[in-house]
Amino acid sequence: MDFKQLEMFVAVVEEGNFTKAAERVFRTQSAVSIALLKLEKEMGSPLLDRSNRNSYVLTEAGRLLFDYARRLLKLRDEALADLQAIQSIRRGQVRIGVHGVEGLHVLPPVLRAVNELYPGIKVEVSRKSWADMVRDLRAGSLTFAISSFLPQENGLTATVLSHGDVVLIVSPGHRLTRQSDVHLRDLSTESFIAYNRGSDWYQRVVDAFDRSQVRLNVIVAIDDLGAIKKLVSANLGIAFVPRACVEDELAHDELVALPVRGIDSEYTLWLVHHHIDSEAGRAFLRAVKQFRDDRIERRVHRGMLRFHQRSGGVRV
Repeated sequence: MDFKQLEMFVAVVEEGNFTKAAERVFRTQSAVSIALLKLEKEMGSPLLDRSNRNSYVLTEAGRLLFDYARRLLKLRDEALADLQAIQSIRRGQVRIGVHGVEGLHVLPPVLRAVNELYPGIKVEVSRKSWADMVRDLRAGSLTFAISSFLPQENGLTATVLSHGDVVLIVSPGHRLTRQSDVHLRDLSTESFIAYNRGSDWYQRVVDAFDRSQVRLNVIVAIDDLGAIKKLVSANLGIAFVPRACVEDELAHDELVALPVRGIDSEYTLWLVHHHIDSEAGRAFLRAVKQFRDDRIERRVHRGMLRFHQRSGGVRV
């Protein structure tokens, strides 16, 4: 018994006669008849009641085999589709547009997670304006866009990529490191290094200063985050940046991050897409969602661990 024989058998039953079944499976009528006779011989029982030449009725054995045959053929088709999908993923490419600097800094762990699950996916990343990303998503020349704001354009779908916060960075020797609590009003006399490339998170910082009527004294405006970090580390000013962009410097005590009261510091990064028409794109999205869920689970676990450490464990 092989798949070809089962295909011919199912075709005969569903089409109701050998002629149409033969056309459906691209075989001659005699080839279909011979295949069914061989199948009946192998089963040791007739599959069709041939007493009425104008209507083939399934025998009890035929009904049983017909049910199994359809399921087997369905499983075969699913297996072939999955195998083809794997090959498509291995040869696939994903193009990602990034608007803000925070998106570039979250990409390395995301791409590492994707590569662990789907090492064959090739990724191309480019900096683009939001208008260009929307145009390219709709045209299909961009698979995903990373944005710090939820898109309002029709036809676009957004899923949470990660959560982050904006912090004030200062040099380790700065006077603000000695304060247990920093408020916007404490910054009126400070010199700021500003990130002058348009971004949602930086605009919120500017708006917070305006609302609080606190002077934002910008002495240098630059679109290079690396240069901003070096200037702050040299104690030539202070700056607001996404925490994700300074993790290495904080770990090596090159910079100090301070939360500031009076600023809505939290932001969300969104992975935005239009219609995903490639297996590589769908695989990338699955990997991103798993990466995000794993990070959330680890964050919850760390929070519970800190709680138990502070409380001395849970007494029952």
